[in-house]
Amino acid sequence: MNTRVIPITSDPTDHTAHAGHAVSAALKIPLTRRELLKGTGVITGTLAFSSIFAALAPSRVWAVELQGLDSHQGEVILAFTRQVYPHPTLDDAVYALVVKDLDAKARKDPAVQQQLASGVQQLDALGGSNWAKRDPAAQARDVESMAGTPFFSTVRSTAVVSLYSNTLAYTHFGYGASEGDGGYLYKGFNSLSWLPNPPAADSGPIPSDS
Repeated sequence: MNTRVIPITSDPTDHTAHAGHAVSAALKIPLTRRELLKGTGVITGTLAFSSIFAALAPSRVWAVELQGLDSHQGEVILAFTRQVYPHPTLDDAVYALVVKDLDAKARKDPAVQQQLASGVQQLDALGGSNWAKRDPAAQARDVESMAGTPFFSTVRSTAVVSLYSNTLAYTHFGYGASEGDGGYLYKGFNSLSWLPNPPAADSGPIPSDS
């Protein structure tokens, strides 16, 4: 059976797009098996039926091609990132963007590649086998034990940008990014209900009025 697989991109440039268009832009091109085999590895997954992306993406099956890391390293780093920045309902497809960016760094810098490879080896040693399959509670303890290591710092510093600054995360968390000069002035910013409305004279200028 032929399954349509879509590659994940991390291009967050189209911030003004509708959610469905933005997700399709991030998950947009059919990826053939031959293309999957070009790199040194690949990580794949399937969007949950309950995922907000399931109805927006062109396919539920996603893939990230790796060129600096192998498939196992990518899977372990994805699981590690999920423990560092845990969001139970956030799809692995978004965490895969972190792996994609770390893979790009590993491809450009042999020192980073070695650091990531060593970190994965250390995690596998803690788990006794494939750390990505380790019990989540044990994973959490392992991640805590590695806090402050170069591997932890590299993953965390990359993830804090890659995980949140993309159209997939924006759609999941309900953030529309920049939406023109008015931004969110009329899309939630002015709907504060737990404080009284200030006097008009104290509210300051409204962009659309100037």
